[in-house]
Amino acid sequence: MVIKHSELAAIAARPQQYPPEDLPEIAFAGRSNVGKSSLINLLLGRKNLAKVSGSPGKTRTINFYQVNGAFRIVDLPGYGYARVSKSLSQDWGEMIETYLKGRRNLRKVVQLVDIRHEPTAQDLQMYEWLKFYGMDGLVVATKADKISGNQWQKNRAMIRKKLQMEKDDVLLAVSALKKTGWEALLEQIEELIAPCQDG
Repeated sequence: MVIKHSELAAIAARPQQYPPEDLPEIAFAGRSNVGKSSLINLLLGRKNLAKVSGSPGKTRTINFYQVNGAFRIVDLPGYGYARVSKSLSQDWGEMIETYLKGRRNLRKVVQLVDIRHEPTAQDLQMYEWLKFYGMDGLVVATKADKISGNQWQKNRAMIRKKLQMEKDDVLLAVSALKKTGWEALLEQIEELIAPCQDG
Protein backbone atom coordinates (compact mmCIF):
# COMPACT_ATOMS: atom_id res chain seq x y z
CA MET A 1 0.00 0.00 0.00
CA VAL A 2 1.18 3.49 -0.86
CA ILE A 3 -0.18 6.28 1.30
CA LYS A 4 -0.82 9.22 -0.99
CA HIS A 5 -3.08 11.37 1.14
CA SER A 6 -3.83 11.72 4.85
CA GLU A 7 -5.67 14.34 6.85
CA LEU A 8 -7.15 14.93 10.28
CA ALA A 9 -10.82 13.98 9.95
CA ALA A 10 -12.12 14.53 13.49
CA ILE A 11 -11.14 15.25 17.09
CA ALA A 12 -13.57 13.62 19.49
CA ALA A 13 -14.19 13.38 23.22
CA ARG A 14 -17.55 11.60 22.89
CA PRO A 15 -19.34 9.41 20.30
CA GLN A 16 -21.43 12.25 18.88
CA GLN A 17 -18.18 13.77 17.59
CA TYR A 18 -16.94 10.60 15.83
CA PRO A 19 -16.93 10.61 12.02
CA PRO A 20 -19.47 8.34 10.26
CA GLU A 21 -18.92 4.56 10.43
CA ASP A 22 -18.41 4.43 6.67
CA LEU A 23 -14.71 3.47 6.57
CA PRO A 24 -12.71 0.74 8.35
CA GLU A 25 -10.65 1.98 11.29
CA ILE A 26 -7.37 0.82 12.81
CA ALA A 27 -6.80 2.30 16.27
CA PHE A 28 -3.50 2.83 18.08
CA ALA A 29 -3.25 2.51 21.86
CA GLY A 30 -0.30 2.81 24.22
CA ARG A 31 1.18 4.42 27.27
CA SER A 32 1.88 8.12 27.23
CA ASN A 33 5.37 8.76 25.84
CA VAL A 34 5.59 5.39 24.03
CA GLY A 35 6.00 7.15 20.68
CA LYS A 36 2.49 6.78 19.29
CA SER A 37 2.31 10.12 17.50
CA SER A 38 5.78 9.64 16.01
CA LEU A 39 4.79 6.22 14.68
CA ILE A 40 1.55 7.51 13.16
CA ASN A 41 3.45 10.33 11.44
CA LEU A 42 5.99 7.81 10.11
CA LEU A 43 3.23 5.56 8.73
CA LEU A 44 1.43 8.46 7.08
CA GLY A 45 4.60 10.04 5.72
CA ARG A 46 3.78 13.33 7.46
CA LYS A 47 6.04 15.14 9.90
CA ASN A 48 3.52 16.84 12.15
CA LEU A 49 0.04 15.52 11.33
CA ALA A 50 -0.19 13.73 14.68
CA LYS A 51 1.05 16.21 17.26
CA VAL A 52 4.05 14.96 19.23
CA SER A 53 3.62 16.34 22.72
CA GLY A 54 6.48 17.34 24.97
CA SER A 55 4.16 16.69 27.93
CA PRO A 56 3.17 13.02 28.22
CA GLY A 57 -0.51 12.49 28.89
CA LYS A 58 -1.51 15.71 27.15
CA THR A 59 -3.70 14.13 24.44
CA ARG A 60 -7.18 13.92 25.92
CA THR A 61 -9.19 13.26 22.78
CA ILE A 62 -9.57 10.53 20.18
CA ASN A 63 -8.07 11.76 16.91
CA PHE A 64 -9.22 10.31 13.57
CA TYR A 65 -6.92 10.49 10.53
CA GLN A 66 -8.39 9.66 7.12
CA VAL A 67 -5.99 7.87 4.78
CA ASN A 68 -6.28 7.66 0.97
CA GLY A 69 -10.02 8.26 1.41
CA ALA A 70 -10.20 4.52 2.14
CA PHE A 71 -9.69 3.99 5.89
CA ARG A 72 -8.88 5.79 9.14
CA ILE A 73 -6.08 5.55 11.67
CA VAL A 74 -7.39 6.40 15.12
CA ASP A 75 -5.10 7.79 17.83
CA LEU A 76 -6.46 6.85 21.27
CA PRO A 77 -5.43 8.87 24.36
CA GLY A 78 -2.23 7.69 26.01
CA TYR A 79 -2.59 5.97 29.36
CA GLY A 80 -0.47 5.50 32.46
CA TYR A 81 1.12 8.90 32.99
CA ALA A 82 1.82 9.30 36.72
CA ARG A 83 1.16 13.05 36.99
CA VAL A 84 -2.37 12.79 35.64
CA SER A 85 -5.09 12.82 38.30
CA LYS A 86 -7.08 9.65 38.97
CA SER A 87 -10.30 11.28 37.81
CA LEU A 88 -8.74 12.27 34.49
CA SER A 89 -7.25 8.78 34.05
CA GLN A 90 -10.69 7.32 34.68
CA ASP A 91 -12.24 9.68 32.12
CA TRP A 92 -9.72 8.57 29.49
CA GLY A 93 -10.34 4.92 30.33
CA GLU A 94 -14.06 5.44 29.84
CA MET A 95 -13.42 7.33 26.60
CA ILE A 96 -11.32 4.46 25.21
CA GLU A 97 -13.76 1.79 26.38
CA THR A 98 -16.74 3.63 24.89
CA TYR A 99 -14.94 3.70 21.53
CA LEU A 100 -13.89 0.02 21.71
CA LYS A 101 -17.37 -1.17 22.72
CA GLY A 102 -19.42 0.81 20.29
CA ARG A 103 -17.45 1.31 17.09
CA ARG A 104 -18.77 -1.18 14.52
CA ASN A 105 -16.22 -0.29 11.81
CA LEU A 106 -13.19 -0.81 14.12
CA ARG A 107 -11.08 -3.62 12.64
CA LYS A 108 -8.12 -3.84 15.01
CA VAL A 109 -6.26 -2.03 17.77
CA VAL A 110 -2.48 -1.81 17.45
CA GLN A 111 -1.05 -1.76 20.96
CA LEU A 112 2.29 -0.03 21.45
CA VAL A 113 4.82 -0.98 24.12
CA ASP A 114 8.35 0.28 24.78
CA ILE A 115 10.80 -2.38 23.54
CA ARG A 116 13.27 -1.57 26.31
CA HIS A 117 11.03 -2.41 29.25
CA GLU A 118 8.74 -5.14 30.48
CA PRO A 119 5.11 -4.22 29.73
CA THR A 120 3.48 -2.51 32.71
CA ALA A 121 0.37 -3.59 34.60
CA GLN A 122 -1.54 -1.01 32.56
CA ASP A 123 -0.17 -2.45 29.30
CA LEU A 124 -1.40 -5.86 30.40
CA GLN A 125 -4.77 -4.44 31.40
CA MET A 126 -5.07 -2.80 27.97
CA TYR A 127 -4.20 -6.04 26.20
CA GLU A 128 -6.78 -7.93 28.29
CA TRP A 129 -9.35 -5.30 27.30
CA LEU A 130 -8.45 -5.86 23.65
CA LYS A 131 -8.80 -9.63 24.05
CA PHE A 132 -12.22 -9.11 25.59
CA TYR A 133 -13.33 -7.06 22.57
CA GLY A 134 -11.62 -9.36 20.04
CA MET A 135 -9.17 -6.62 19.02
CA ASP A 136 -5.90 -8.14 20.30
CA GLY A 137 -3.15 -9.87 18.36
CA LEU A 138 -1.09 -6.98 16.95
CA VAL A 139 1.57 -5.39 19.16
CA VAL A 140 4.28 -2.93 18.09
CA ALA A 141 7.40 -2.53 20.20
CA THR A 142 8.62 1.04 19.69
CA LYS A 143 12.09 2.62 20.06
CA ALA A 144 13.80 -0.41 18.48
CA ASP A 145 16.88 1.71 17.78
CA LYS A 146 17.56 1.85 21.52
CA ILE A 147 18.59 -1.83 21.85
CA SER A 148 20.74 -4.34 19.94
CA GLY A 149 19.39 -7.12 17.73
CA ASN A 150 20.38 -9.72 20.32
CA GLN A 151 18.56 -7.83 23.05
CA TRP A 152 15.48 -7.60 20.82
CA GLN A 153 15.12 -11.40 20.75
CA LYS A 154 15.25 -11.52 24.54
CA ASN A 155 12.83 -8.62 24.99
CA ARG A 156 10.50 -10.05 22.36
CA ALA A 157 10.08 -13.21 24.46
CA MET A 158 9.59 -11.07 27.59
CA ILE A 159 6.85 -8.96 25.95
CA ARG A 160 5.01 -11.98 24.56
CA LYS A 161 5.09 -13.73 27.91
CA LYS A 162 4.00 -10.69 29.95
CA LEU A 163 1.06 -9.90 27.66
CA GLN A 164 0.20 -13.61 27.36
CA MET A 165 0.19 -13.33 23.58
CA GLU A 166 -0.94 -16.33 21.55
CA LYS A 167 1.45 -18.07 19.17
CA ASP A 168 -0.16 -16.52 16.09
CA ASP A 169 -0.29 -12.99 17.53
CA VAL A 170 2.00 -10.55 15.72
CA LEU A 171 4.77 -8.61 17.48
CA LEU A 172 6.71 -6.07 15.40
CA ALA A 173 9.70 -3.89 16.25
CA VAL A 174 9.63 -0.33 14.91
CA SER A 175 11.90 2.69 15.20
CA ALA A 176 10.40 6.05 14.22
CA LEU A 177 13.85 7.60 14.61
CA LYS A 178 15.59 5.19 12.22
CA LYS A 179 12.41 4.75 10.13
CA THR A 180 12.56 0.95 10.33
CA GLY A 181 9.86 -1.70 10.73
CA TRP A 182 6.95 0.48 9.63
CA GLU A 183 6.56 -1.30 6.27
CA ALA A 184 5.67 -4.55 8.04
CA LEU A 185 3.05 -2.71 10.09
CA LEU A 186 1.62 -1.11 6.96
CA GLU A 187 1.32 -4.61 5.42
CA GLN A 188 -0.63 -5.77 8.48
CA ILE A 189 -2.96 -2.79 8.16
CA GLU A 190 -3.45 -3.46 4.45
CA GLU A 191 -4.50 -7.06 5.21
CA LEU A 192 -6.95 -5.86 7.85
CA ILE A 193 -8.71 -3.35 5.61
CA ALA A 194 -8.61 -5.44 2.41
CA PRO A 195 -11.75 -7.50 3.22
CA CYS A 196 -13.65 -4.24 3.77
CA GLN A 197 -12.56 -2.85 0.44
CA ASP A 198 -13.32 -6.11 -1.39
CA GLY A 199 -16.74 -6.42 0.20
